[in-house]
Amino acid sequence: MPMINNPVDGSDIFFDDDGAGGEPILFLHGSALSRSIWRGLGYTKALGEDHRTIRMDLRGHGKSSKSHDVADYTMDKVISDIQAVLQHLNVDRVHVVGYSFGARTGMHLAMTHPEQVISLIMLGGTFEITEGEIGKLFFPGYLETLRRGDIEGFVTGQETNGKLDPATRLAFRSNDPLALAAYYEAAETVQNVELSELAKIRIPTLLLIGTRDQPRFDQNKIMARTLPNARMVALPGRTHGGTLFPIDPIISAIRSFWSGRSV
Repeated sequence: MPMINNPVDGSDIFFDDDGAGGEPILFLHGSALSRSIWRGLGYTKALGEDHRTIRMDLRGHGKSSKSHDVADYTMDKVISDIQAVLQHLNVDRVHVVGYSFGARTGMHLAMTHPEQVISLIMLGGTFEITEGEIGKLFFPGYLETLRRGDIEGFVTGQETNGKLDPATRLAFRSNDPLALAAYYEAAETVQNVELSELAKIRIPTLLLIGTRDQPRFDQNKIMARTLPNARMVALPGRTHGGTLFPIDPIISAIRSFWSGRSV
């Protein structure tokens, strides 16, 4: 299993690279998930027919290093992990496909290293996480549950609004609760982006967002107006958790976006 050590702080970052021809796609997963989600849902197969696919476990997730220190989850450090992987693979430019945390990470990469991003695809992403918003996604007291080291409580707490599918449940149970707690604390304090900074991103950007994914749906409308080269596609009836599946309309929208046709 490929792994590199980020020289910035010594974090181990695990990744997969199919090494195929075509322009590379870097897949960035959401919080409490891992790189396996992209293969499991069929994204790498659908988009890898004519592209090289690279998937990585973002720090605090999957097989990568899981620090319990909030200071280790700044966007600068997350971006440095990506830089280390791309440098190791001798990859200069990538299409970024990111979901939630991964979408926000891709947006920061486009801000800080625009020369490395061919296009940015944001699934359920946003520039802003308001205080208490993560708790609304999960359940009240989720952070305290994680800080107690109770990953089972974190999983079952989410099922008060409906049973999780087996794959998602397994992915959530595989997390280090203290690392996840540190990540979520950072997400609410040090990962937001000012609108004035968004306006500087000129990378072609596709915003895919569920109509029932609030407040992110309204925030995507703001991003669509602010980003100079962005398109927004609404996914009817989808919540934040339901953003990624079924994949067919998403794959169609991405390929249409890449080809320059109307989405």
